[in-house]
Amino acid sequence: MGIIGESSKRFKEEVIDNMENIVVKYIEKVELNDPILIEGLPGVGNVGKLASEHLIDELDAKLMAEIYSIYFPPQVLVNEDGVTELVCNRLYCAKDVGNEKRDIIILTGDYQGMTPQGQYMLTDKLLNIANELGVNMVFALGGYGQGSMVDTPRVLGAATDSDLVQEAKELGVIFDRDHPASGIVGASGLLLGLGSKLYDIRGICLMGETSGYFVDPNASRELLEVLISFLGIEGLSFDALDDKAEEVEELTKKVMDMDLGGNVNQENKSEHLRYIG
Repeated sequence: MGIIGESSKRFKEEVIDNMENIVVKYIEKVELNDPILIEGLPGVGNVGKLASEHLIDELDAKLMAEIYSIYFPPQVLVNEDGVTELVCNRLYCAKDVGNEKRDIIILTGDYQGMTPQGQYMLTDKLLNIANELGVNMVFALGGYGQGSMVDTPRVLGAATDSDLVQEAKELGVIFDRDHPASGIVGASGLLLGLGSKLYDIRGICLMGETSGYFVDPNASRELLEVLISFLGIEGLSFDALDDKAEEVEELTKKVMDMDLGGNVNQENKSEHLRYIG
């Protein structure tokens, strides 16, 4: 390799070595009043992500910051105009929400961390930001995959202390020793675990029951019903989620009715459904 080639190689290695693992780009810094953090990242049935995005739209929350990281997939997304966007997570802020007029920070995004280390590092970074902003309470929203079609989703819960458990039970949240049987994986679990142990931030995880086969607006709506009761939010419309639920229901019926490959009988069609993203 020539001198130019060696120089180019060294330059690339130096750039990679000097990259920060997590970069937070603040769009707007705002003064916050006793803020609450709500997390809704992609997961089972995209339940949490749908719920958080609906909340952002309904509360007219403003983009506050973007989080970029080497722990996300090495990927850009391409919009309808052919323009690329680097994958990231985003923080939004809604002011004076609910009966107590508290500010809300909403986290959503394109992906969770790809590795266990990435999950820990990204969650710790988020909690560090939240701690600096004065957050003392976090709601983690997600889906609980049942592996079968769910007609009426329940909301399952887990919390950092017994007082939150009791408060959630009064709102209809189910706390069952066997559900979730293997614990809560990913950002939702780590926000509660790291938040309570390292940052003195209380938290509750709300999980909407879902098949896991499709994006599930019905489960997202059930989550939001509980969440807005917690926060004392009134007048929230669910029209957009209801429209999405009708679209998903039509798609589900088509998949259930179609003859996959011409050789699938009614008895084993449900097995094929598990492969639908």
